[in-house]
Amino acid sequence: MRSMDRVIGTVVGSAVGDALGAPFEFREPGVYAAEFPDGVGEMCGGGGWDPGEATDDTQMAVLVGESLLERGGLDLPDIFGRFQRWAAAEPKDIGLQTEDVLTSGDPWDLAAPLHFQRTGRAAGNGSLMRASTSAVAFAGAGSSASMAAARRIAALTHGDRAAWEGTAILHELVRVALDGEEPQAAVTSVLGDVDANHRARWATVLAPDWHPDAATEFNGAVWPCLGSALWALRTTDTYEDSLAAAIDLGGDTDTVAAVTGMLAGAVYGVGAIPTRWLEALRVPLPGYGDRVLRVCELTSLAEGLAEWRP
Repeated sequence: MRSMDRVIGTVVGSAVGDALGAPFEFREPGVYAAEFPDGVGEMCGGGGWDPGEATDDTQMAVLVGESLLERGGLDLPDIFGRFQRWAAAEPKDIGLQTEDVLTSGDPWDLAAPLHFQRTGRAAGNGSLMRASTSAVAFAGAGSSASMAAARRIAALTHGDRAAWEGTAILHELVRVALDGEEPQAAVTSVLGDVDANHRARWATVLAPDWHPDAATEFNGAVWPCLGSALWALRTTDTYEDSLAAAIDLGGDTDTVAAVTGMLAGAVYGVGAIPTRWLEALRVPLPGYGDRVLRVCELTSLAEGLAEWRP
């Protein structure tokens, strides 16, 4: 039986990382330590974000989770439609690639492939950032089913298979963490289920000796984003410290911290998340009236997804 503490920690932990990292986005490495030299980080706000306000990362995760529950299964056109409704409401933040796909007017099953065909660029981290709810939902279905679902959801907005494989890996790392296992220890096994054409590149960034300084792309790309999150998890020993390490890398801090928080929440559970962060967390949902989710609503969503059966 999976610990509900870990289940809730996955969803809430990702949202907290998102909100904590948002004010530091695109700033230099070391910004978090400079802001909080005593090591006690706060939901400070900034960069257009209110203290504790989650970004598109968590907003899209909520939309995925609510679709799974309300539709009773993986309804890809429904998820895409929810994404479109959200994008049309002009959220504060939306990835350029994701926005192009969602506003193209192309059908749900062609929009991402056509975008990739036109641009040749679709390996952003936008499919990782929203994976907390689907990872929880499909964890009980086993490795193969969970990874397959991850790929299909990722493909809604990302035409590059690298993003599909990265999201599938993340699903599996969350699944093993929910079972009380160490995510890093599962890397070798999960790489065996990664598409052969993408396996070597993923093996490099997920290796136990990899450091974010070795990244060959900005951490807005799928490879260094997930690699950095796993690095932050394995080089620290608390939820709070893992987020500090992730944010101090600079760059795309909200998403790197959201993915780190997802993994750390699955490892340490929601009980390890500082209360001061939980109390400040809020998730507005553009396009859906005046809805603002807080920890209690995210907890209910996580619980429902844990009990859901694909």
